Amino acid sequence: MARSKNLHASSAPRSGEMVTVVKGTGLPGNPAVLRPTRKAKDYTSDGVVDNDVFLLPTSDYSIMFAMTVAAAAVRLFRIYQPSSVVFDEVHFGGFASKYIKGRFFMDVHPPLAKLLLTLAGWLAGFDGEFDFKDIGKDYVEPGVPYVAMRLLPAVCGILLAPTMFLTLKAVGCRTVTAAMGAGLIIFENGLLTQARLILLDSPLMIATAFTALAFTSFTNQHEQGPSKAFDPSWWFWLTMTGLGLGMTASIKWVGLFTIAWVGGLTVLQLWVLLGDTRTVTIRIFSKHVLARVFCLIVIPVAFYMAMFAIHFTCLVNPGDGDGFMSSEFQSTLNSKAMQDVPIDVAFGSRVSIRHQNTQGGYLHSHNLMYPGGSMQQQITLYPHKDENNVWLLENQTQPLGTDGEPINGTDAWDHFNPPVYIEDGATLKLFHVITKRRLHSHDVRPPVTEADWQNEVSAYGYDGFEGDANDYFRVEIVKSMSDGSEAKKRLRTIQTKFRLVHVMTGCVLFSHKVKLPEWASEQQEVTCAKGGTLPNSVWYVESNEHPMLGADAEIVNYKNPGFLGKFWELQRVMWQTNAGLVDSHAWDSRPPSWPILRRGINFWGQDHRQIYLIGNPIIWWSSTVAIAVFALFKGVAVLRWQRGYKDYGNTVFKRFDYEIGTSVLGWALHYFPFYLMQRQLFLHHYFPALYFAIMALCQIYDFISSRIPGIGIRERPLVGKLGAVIFLGLSMVVFGLYSPLAYGNPWTQSACNRVKLFDTWDWDCNTFLSEYSTSIVLNSANPTSAPVIPSEASEQQAVGGQKPPVDEPLPPMSDAPSVSLAAAPAGQSVVSREEKIEYRDQDGNLLDLEQVKALEGKVSFQTRYETRTRLVDAQGSEIPAAADDGGVAPPHPDVDNVDRETIGVPDESSQKEAPASQSDVKADEIKEESIVKEQSQGKAAKPASEGNEATA
Repeated sequence: MARSKNLHASSAPRSGEMVTVVKGTGLPGNPAVLRPTRKAKDYTSDGVVDNDVFLLPTSDYSIMFAMTVAAAAVRLFRIYQPSSVVFDEVHFGGFASKYIKGRFFMDVHPPLAKLLLTLAGWLAGFDGEFDFKDIGKDYVEPGVPYVAMRLLPAVCGILLAPTMFLTLKAVGCRTVTAAMGAGLIIFENGLLTQARLILLDSPLMIATAFTALAFTSFTNQHEQGPSKAFDPSWWFWLTMTGLGLGMTASIKWVGLFTIAWVGGLTVLQLWVLLGDTRTVTIRIFSKHVLARVFCLIVIPVAFYMAMFAIHFTCLVNPGDGDGFMSSEFQSTLNSKAMQDVPIDVAFGSRVSIRHQNTQGGYLHSHNLMYPGGSMQQQITLYPHKDENNVWLLENQTQPLGTDGEPINGTDAWDHFNPPVYIEDGATLKLFHVITKRRLHSHDVRPPVTEADWQNEVSAYGYDGFEGDANDYFRVEIVKSMSDGSEAKKRLRTIQTKFRLVHVMTGCVLFSHKVKLPEWASEQQEVTCAKGGTLPNSVWYVESNEHPMLGADAEIVNYKNPGFLGKFWELQRVMWQTNAGLVDSHAWDSRPPSWPILRRGINFWGQDHRQIYLIGNPIIWWSSTVAIAVFALFKGVAVLRWQRGYKDYGNTVFKRFDYEIGTSVLGWALHYFPFYLMQRQLFLHHYFPALYFAIMALCQIYDFISSRIPGIGIRERPLVGKLGAVIFLGLSMVVFGLYSPLAYGNPWTQSACNRVKLFDTWDWDCNTFLSEYSTSIVLNSANPTSAPVIPSEASEQQAVGGQKPPVDEPLPPMSDAPSVSLAAAPAGQSVVSREEKIEYRDQDGNLLDLEQVKALEGKVSFQTRYETRTRLVDAQGSEIPAAADDGGVAPPHPDVDNVDRETIGVPDESSQKEAPASQSDVKADEIKEESIVKEQSQGKAAKPASEGNEATA
């Protein structure tokens, strides 16, 4: 022992010296011993040793494997519960359905994790029919392979433990410290909660952790100097770093913070290289730069773009997110493509006019009247192609015939050859073909935006009526937005962007993202604005038809944006949508509250159970203290350096500053940028920063217990090991106390209240049962020859082979209600009424009287009264109950009092699936209903808005 102690004590190099590595002479768990030598004359870092994770002792791999098994046990325990939709599974499970159906959606996150979740579900047999639309919606009855989909995040969560172990070994920590770090990851309640659900955070965490491992290993190779530069191991870890950056950024844009961390430290490495004039020539320096550019820029960018290429390949059909994209983008989707149309617009053309800015859709009217104002026919913006979008463009005066007399009728311009093109400044009338009324405006306030500078727009007139002066609109071509010289002179389909100025009042046709009430099917409002902003008052012609523009007419269509065009447009829309998530959320929180674990997130609650995202307080608070300790150390170190102290001449001091500073920098770059964001934020946004904070905590502990001389712990390895075991054991105890909130396990109110330390930890202890018990359910039911109806838990176990959680028994019921003998329905009579008592356990299993008698005094009894009705025919045979109707589909926006041709009739190929336009309308109406429902539920669990796919 004495020899071992002396050897360990001599391992610290003297100030100003570097070290060499002596293999095979270290203490258990350490691959090498540090020996002092002369100071390096190149960019080799002082005090660095080779911590190649591929060359660890076999015992280290055995410990890592054991930690991985423990992580699997913790992450996979009862992963089948709850067997219903939880929190943002609403969104990310729903995205899997859309991928399988090929329906385009718009989400604020890149696609990699969503694609992997879809792949997991598809391999398990998921057909995309389940919509995930509500928290608490059952998975088992429709046969959703939710366990397989949850396994992907769970596997990512499992791999997080060995990745932490290897990362700590790569920075030079002892095996016991690396095992402690892996254990802290395993028993962190928040990471566990996210890793058991169909969410993106667990894949994000493993991608971030892998990047940290790869870059830490590369840094270790780099710091060993020119002898390691451009070796296979050097190239491998640099390439893996680039791949990790690509994966991280392709899951969430939080990966940009990881890129900033790697980028900042890479610039520091290049700065050090530039200062080594002895061994680094300009040629070698350029080689270092180009290697990093290729691996850390080209590879991540290529990987990121490849994920979007797969994304576009999967989403080829219109969906509820295409309304956020440009017309050119939408034209690349199936059934959204447009046939070539004549480019010149003339009087008599039948056109559809599209709004440029909001992508809200087409200028639209239908045979429904405003309930107030002028009570004339409604004008709206409708996002789908429809016959009610067709307008005939008329001159303000009728054309003259050969006899000099006006030619009356809306088809008067159909036979003029050549057609009379509509030029800039022309005054025209817009005749709605279906309802025979003209676009009209007057000094009446709009139905929703009752501002003085806004006028109502309506459709007015009748068949044979020539209109009045309030129907006149002047064409003003916006030359700066129009494409081509001819498009700047006269109206041209798609190419010309124009405004329609109301001649009588001077207002311009205008639309904005304001929805009309239900009486207008919640379509977008159209008004006539005095001084309306340019983007919201710009329109263009999309479809164009004229009898005199035949097959030889010049034609036009949308330009195909190609992959790059679609890619950049989607990035812009994602950014704008992400920045627009500023509404408050019942469970959001701000960055100052995260390090102190002030508040969590309610994910799910049902059957006296709850899932609430809350971290392990011991781990969170300890990691926060570690960050504060290093910040204090750094402040003192800088002050001492300014006063001339030579602390940085000490190798251990220098390594402490750089190694832990690297992890703290990672924490800071993944935490402080959130202070700049005004959007919704949640506790789970802190997880990447938490990972780096745990790394810093373990590194500080490792330095104190085994590397810093003079405090007596380094010379007593048993003390350091015992401290790690005690701290990890304490973390495990706290983990167990809060685990019911992560697993959704049964809990009691008293146990809940004991560990609820703060009022801001706002899960509701009253939702849990007052005590644990094996409850026997006493059923009173009508007798039947049919098999006994199984409990919900038993039914779920029988479907799909997935074992669901055992539901908690119902709370005690009131006394038996008095039975009111209702009259039988017409044509039927009551044959008999019978009563029967059944004894069942909590799983729905039928108990005989002997079993009940044996349990008396040992368990509590609960009573449940049920009434079952059987229909029998004249012969006494039971008549099966009729199946419920499938429900009434939401109405088409124009379902009442309009031309029936407005409602599309699907062809045979679309019988299995609603047309995209109808599906989109349904989605919008369902979304509005869900908003009302969520508002009425107050602080019930609800999905985060950030996960919500964008809908028009």
